[in-house]
Amino acid sequence: MDRRHIESLGLGPVLDKVLAAERLSLDEGQALYDCPDPHVPAALAMHVRTRLHGDTARYVINRHVNPTNVCVNRCRFCAYRRDPGQEGAYVLTADDALAKLAAAGPLDEIHIVGGCHPELGLPYYEDLAARVRAAYPKASIKALTAVEIDHLATMAGLDASEVLTRLKAAGVDMLPGGGAEIFASGPRNALCPEKIGGERWLEVMGLAHKAGLRSNATMLFGHLESTRDRLEHMDALRRQQDASGGFVCFIPLPYLPGNNPLGAEASGPSAMDVLRTMAVARLMLDNFAHIKAYWVMLGLKLSQLCLSWGADDLDGTVVEERIGHDAGSDSAQALTTAELEEAIRQSGFTPIRRDGLFREQSDV
Repeated sequence: MDRRHIESLGLGPVLDKVLAAERLSLDEGQALYDCPDPHVPAALAMHVRTRLHGDTARYVINRHVNPTNVCVNRCRFCAYRRDPGQEGAYVLTADDALAKLAAAGPLDEIHIVGGCHPELGLPYYEDLAARVRAAYPKASIKALTAVEIDHLATMAGLDASEVLTRLKAAGVDMLPGGGAEIFASGPRNALCPEKIGGERWLEVMGLAHKAGLRSNATMLFGHLESTRDRLEHMDALRRQQDASGGFVCFIPLPYLPGNNPLGAEASGPSAMDVLRTMAVARLMLDNFAHIKAYWVMLGLKLSQLCLSWGADDLDGTVVEERIGHDAGSDSAQALTTAELEEAIRQSGFTPIRRDGLFREQSDV
């Protein structure tokens, strides 16, 4: 890193904080977004990434299962949801879900997320989790977003903490990070007015962490939000992490403008915006161990670049993904272990296989 060049851009104090592993302010994060030389946030993020993870990058042997696309929420960015009885609407039985998993072979992580169905209650998900746990006793089960947890609690007339405790007893290890979208009330109300707000999302995640569950966190970007909204979103996440300490990984998700009511009203982020956001996230989220470049929504080539802009994980084999692809993702539905490892090596890193909790794995 060229100190004179960085100082000439007014980022000398940011450099000093990064080198000292000190927390950046929102204004400093904004300066990184506004920096005319994108190589500067990239270099700073690479410094932090190397300090945390050396030359390693992670992937997981996983399988996505989406139990239903029927949802009471009508998020304008979502191409996946259906109304009950609408063409294309579906609900998987537990046998259906297990058949999908069995076809994928051995797994280190099972990712279960879907719509907020108006009739599928907590017993359905307890039974599904218990049967998946029985079939895959060593795999990490990552199931149900904070939005789904709140929905199930409301349906059952229970506190969210009881829903979380029962799901943990059924075999769930952690929650995926979906449903966070963007916390800022203006764009959030325009995007997903029926969905729980950012404060409630954070509250449910705090309850999950208190219950001994871990979770991921996400941010949907490139739609109606500003870069300041993104920074405030990251700041809210790191403050929640300070309080409850259960976030494992942060995943910046690009808005995909296909097949949804919002459509071209927002075009989605450019490749450079994705890279800069990845770098800023790595620098702002000082108490998050991992940053994921989710290849399913970014595409593999851009995800490979993200590994040099702060990310240390590519996600996994996936096998079948419905939500991003319904919104227009043109990435593959699946990658093999060999393809993921080769993509990481081509990017200059050493691949490490992990489970959902980022524990290193060997042979299944």
